[in-house]
Amino acid sequence: MEQKNNQLQISVSPEIAQGKYANLAIIGHSQTEFILDFASVLPAQKNANVVSRVILAPEHAKRLLAALQENVGKYEANFGTINLRNNPANNIPMSFAGGEA
Repeated sequence: MEQKNNQLQISVSPEIAQGKYANLAIIGHSQTEFILDFASVLPAQKNANVVSRVILAPEHAKRLLAALQENVGKYEANFGTINLRNNPANNIPMSFAGGEA
């Protein structure tokens, strides 16, 4: 990362730019950090593979929450409300409220 004229320049390697698919997030925390595990689970499977782990300071976790709320609002303004279906087949939780990690 380079910083010029008070603007942060961010580069993304091709491997990271491809991204990882996740349909499950497991969130835990301690007094000093939040741990976000992103996993992929297939239908009718009892195992999920963690594809990425992100560890954040509590302040950054709160900033991430605010940024997600802002971006979901913008998405819904452009494309309509995101409906959370109550279909048991789609009932994979996106987070487990974690206690101490």
